Parts: sequence; C-alpha cells; structure tokens
Amino acid sequence: MRFMLIVKATTDSEAGVIPSQDLIDAMQKYNEELVKAGVLLAADGLQPSTNAIRISYPEPGGKPKMMDGPFTEAKELIAGYTLIEVKSREEAIEWALRMPDPHGFGQGEIELRQVFEAEDLMENPETLAKETALRKQVNEQKKA
Repeated sequence: MRFMLIVKATTDSEAGVIPSQDLIDAMQKYNEELVKAGVLLAADGLQPSTNAIRISYPEPGGKPKMMDGPFTEAKELIAGYTLIEVKSREEAIEWALRMPDPHGFGQGEIELRQVFEAEDLMENPETLAKETALRKQVNEQKKA
C-alpha cells in the first residue's frame, strides 16, 4: 500500500523561507529511518506557488485554462510530500506521526492519503495490462 504524506504550506513556505538547519537535520534523520525500513519511495519539498502554474478545465471537453501563481490561502497549498510503501494504514499512520514538524514553530500540518493502485481504478483487463506495461517501462527507464 502506498501513502502520501502531504505537507501543507504555511505563510513562511509560501514566502520562500528556507527551513532552519535543525529542521533540515531532523528531516534527513527521518528520511534515513524511512530508507533503512525500506518504505521510502520519494520525498521532496516544493517551491512556493509564486513559481507555479495552475491548469483548470472549466468546461467538459473544453480548452484548459492556465493561471500563474502565487495562489491565495497558503493552508490549502502543498509545500512538500513524502511517498511511502507500507503494509497497512496503521503503519502509514505510525510513520506520519514520527515526521518532525515540517515547518517548525508548531505550524506544520500533514495530510496522509492512500494512493490508488491501478487495480483499484481499472476493471478492464486490457486497460490494466496496458497500465502495468507502462509502469514497467518507466521503471526500466529509471534503471537505464
């Protein structure tokens, strides 16, 4: 089971304030623990929404609409993520509870969401086989 720990943005992260060295050290230690446990798939911080582009689809079948950042309501934005693969929801919760306050100063908020697996979304065997082949191709490209 894959889970994403979504780190919510704050006014500081949206202002581009770089985390303190203590916080970077704490996050590195946490990531090292995830690696040692064999559950870490990815972990990255995101730049502020001033560098972002939002693409929306206002009409079914219509042309996509682009809007440059920054976007309002920092608490609704994402500042980073950690993607883990674990055996259960309970294990994912345990790892999420171990994550240091991602912004320090008691402002951090993490949202834990389970990732859909292809099998959860696709009933058609042909479609599932195509998706499996695509994922295999991506993994092979990463190794090359």
